Amino acid sequence: MALASHTLCFLLLLLLLLLEQAWKTVGSAAHSLCLNLTVTSHSPPGQPWCAAQGSVDGNPFLQYNSDSHKVTPLGPLGEKVKATETWTDLTQTLGEVGRELRMILPDIRLEKTRNKGESPTLQAKLSCQREAHRGTGASWEFSINGQRALRFDAMTGKWLAIGPGASGVREQWEHNQQLTEYLRKISRGDCSHWLQEFLPHWEEMLKPQLKSELHEDRAQPLLTFTSQDL
Repeated sequence: MALASHTLCFLLLLLLLLLEQAWKTVGSAAHSLCLNLTVTSHSPPGQPWCAAQGSVDGNPFLQYNSDSHKVTPLGPLGEKVKATETWTDLTQTLGEVGRELRMILPDIRLEKTRNKGESPTLQAKLSCQREAHRGTGASWEFSINGQRALRFDAMTGKWLAIGPGASGVREQWEHNQQLTEYLRKISRGDCSHWLQEFLPHWEEMLKPQLKSELHEDRAQPLLTFTSQDL
């Protein structure tokens, strides 16, 4: 019986260590915030000229419509943070970013789709990451008329043409210092701040899920004993 008692103590200690490590993992794991915007210069009646959806770690938590200029909460995280000052700041900034991107629409064309009178559609994906309470990355990726075109690394300030016929747009935007600094500010400053403010709410929501997973693991026998072991 002494062996069984020692084994039980060992298993309890092991579970406590696993639980402690799990909490550390939640706090130190890399997290990301992404905003996907679609901007058009001319939209059909009833369609917004700018629409956006935001997600944390791939989980949608907001939807933006330029017609109503409101951000609609999605999922549990959206409901949890919709009354915060950060939510209000994000709403205002989304409208501002949409207007800035709409202003550059008339001047951009992919070489292979350069048609007179064509009204381009611009998709912009803003991403920022944090790990262990510090920013580790921020970038923008742009698609024009559904074709991947450009990527801007806000950490290095470098533009990269990633689609066919996008080199002309890259050169144009690369020399637009005002646009470059604006995109860098939004991604490294605002986006990083939003993620930092939302993370405590998100991590708090992850804890019950983590507890459930640990409970399931605990329900599985780690060691099997026979009467000969006791």
